Amino acid sequence: MAAVFVFWGCLMSHVMNTYARLQVAFSHGRGSRITDTEGREYLDALSGIAVNTLGHAHPRLVSAIAEQAGRMLHTSNLYGMTGQEALADKLCERSGMQEVFFCNSGCEANEAAIKLARYYGHKKGIETPTIIVMEKAFHGRTMATLSATGNRKAQAGFEPLVAGFVRVPYNDLEAIKSVVEHNKNVVAVMLEIIQGEGGIHLASLDYQKALRQFCDQHELLLICDEVQCGMARTGKWFGYQHAGIQPDIATLAKGLGSGVPIGACMAGGRAAGLFGPGNHGSTFGGNPLACTAALTTIDVIEDEGLMAHAECIGALIRQLFAEALAGTKGLVEIRGHGLMIGVELDRPCGVLVGKALEAGLLINVTGDTVVRLLPPLNFSEAEARELVERCAPLIREFLAG
Repeated sequence: MAAVFVFWGCLMSHVMNTYARLQVAFSHGRGSRITDTEGREYLDALSGIAVNTLGHAHPRLVSAIAEQAGRMLHTSNLYGMTGQEALADKLCERSGMQEVFFCNSGCEANEAAIKLARYYGHKKGIETPTIIVMEKAFHGRTMATLSATGNRKAQAGFEPLVAGFVRVPYNDLEAIKSVVEHNKNVVAVMLEIIQGEGGIHLASLDYQKALRQFCDQHELLLICDEVQCGMARTGKWFGYQHAGIQPDIATLAKGLGSGVPIGACMAGGRAAGLFGPGNHGSTFGGNPLACTAALTTIDVIEDEGLMAHAECIGALIRQLFAEALAGTKGLVEIRGHGLMIGVELDRPCGVLVGKALEAGLLINVTGDTVVRLLPPLNFSEAEARELVERCAPLIREFLAG
């Protein structure tokens, strides 16, 4: 007999047990508000882990998706895709990149980036191309992206991992220099501009600039994983733009389609023009529905001024938390950029997720000790104040316990 589990008042069976799900299920949302199946409303400060860029049920997105669904959902990448062409143009104009491969998720985008870097190495005559990756990095759960990820807990039980990666501390250029000096097979450096799953750690601007120069000196590809911090979340289209650098490869997903699955691997510089027909592919990647969602997302971000808004509201949230938690013993740091915010405590604090849910608030804890906040880009000032008013007392109470 199949196992049957009681979950939030209903029966669930046959769903593989890969998530430690909270005891709640949602039925609908509007803006930054989301309602569960029992009719209770919550303030969404997580936006599906940086996915719902425009919040829930944005009218322009809903209309565009419905219209596209009425025309066509899928053809195939065997044929021309006008939506892909339009989206690639928009992304390249805003990113400074030269070409785009479309897929369905962040791990697929990073998988494409890894393949592209290896292909670059083989073109240079390197038989065992090696990519430098970072401690606490998270690039996905496919075998290659899991191997690039710096989370032993996520890797455990899936050995043997994929070879070809060397790990160094985050924000440490000297460590990278040392690896390159002793390993002539290095072809690329893979970097999250802001480590999301690792605890909202920011690569310093000086580090990014120096790393770009070092990669140029040694003809290495610089890969920027923008899956979580891209698409205007930090106040610019892409996180690397704050440092004024240009990567050779940049990857996107999460917020690109505001909830419709789509990923992108963008190439430029030394990485442009490497792939040809047959080198990579995707059945569903960049289908008409996904491209419509992404194109609409870009248009709404620009028309509603959400890029500057994200930077402003994010700064306000950090300021309000700093004021509300001033002098609180156990607070380590409040950090972030734009609407990618981490409140680090001096102890594991996963229990706060459930307490916040009880208080009508959706948050997340990552890296065991960091309260992670990723509100929609159209989060209002009133909602920012409400977030802090609801969340800060929970943190104070937890730290006092």
